[in-house]
Amino acid sequence: MSDPTTIRRLYGRRQAFALRNRAQRLVEELLPTVAVPKEGPLDAARLFGKACPLELEIGFGKGEHLVAHASARPETGFIGCEPFLNGVTGLLGHIEDEGLTNVRVHDGDALNVLERLPDAALERVYLLHPDPWPKARHAKRRFVNPGPLDLIAAKLKPGGEFRLATDHPVYMRWAVMQMARRADFEWLAEHPSDWETRPDDWPPTRYGEWAAGEGRPIWYFRYLRR
Repeated sequence: MSDPTTIRRLYGRRQAFALRNRAQRLVEELLPTVAVPKEGPLDAARLFGKACPLELEIGFGKGEHLVAHASARPETGFIGCEPFLNGVTGLLGHIEDEGLTNVRVHDGDALNVLERLPDAALERVYLLHPDPWPKARHAKRRFVNPGPLDLIAAKLKPGGEFRLATDHPVYMRWAVMQMARRADFEWLAEHPSDWETRPDDWPPTRYGEWAAGEGRPIWYFRYLRR
């Protein structure tokens, strides 16, 4: 079956509008200093110059969730992957404003980064409000598919955590179905409130707050790597 690991092109245009002065400066000056290297193996030492725990967010939007974690846990290295340049500039603005040194940015497909990390390198992987690709013929483009999940499972440490959030009912049902087929993940939920309520240590995203304001339910899934 085709999925994102074989299609290798999940996104359309990379830029929604022209970059303004500060955004352009951040791309030209700050991004090169915090960018994930484009080629070669990756590990904490190469990314941060030292051994440290690593976490990765797939599609960070404007970066609010990633920045909240990075600010709260400066001893952890965070890798953010986002193909849309306007989102990248949002995260760069936060990095500059808060003086964060524990964030690295990949302005492209997260698969490219995941594939170059050592197995069992990550403490957590976050996938928050991914594109649902709601039409059945587009299901192969959803990140929650066997190929990407195999890769996430390989890169997470045993006991590591995969966090997924969606406000789209089609994606929610698809994700539950895909994850239920796997023996390498345990769903950390005992009651409906465990996936219907955002956990205290799960910072909100701008998109999530907008969806909640529109009255849409959001489902929060936590899976433990066995």
